[in-house]
Amino acid sequence: MMPKAVAGLAAVLLVAGMAGAAPDFAAMSVQPYEPPRPAPAFSLPDLEGKTRLLADLQGKVVMVFFWTTW
Repeated sequence: MMPKAVAGLAAVLLVAGMAGAAPDFAAMSVQPYEPPRPAPAFSLPDLEGKTRLLADLQGKVVMVFFWTTW
């Protein structure tokens, strides 16, 4: 076999052997994904000054932006 073919075969066998193993997140310094949790209940004033409850928007896509000036 050609050297590249041997290296390719070795890589395939190495990956195939690791396919069933669980990832070692600690060794990779990566935290596993956690599913999203529901947002806590809150209310905020809208641009007209009317108080909006998050619960009133259930089932809709909501984007909330927070910013500040110093």
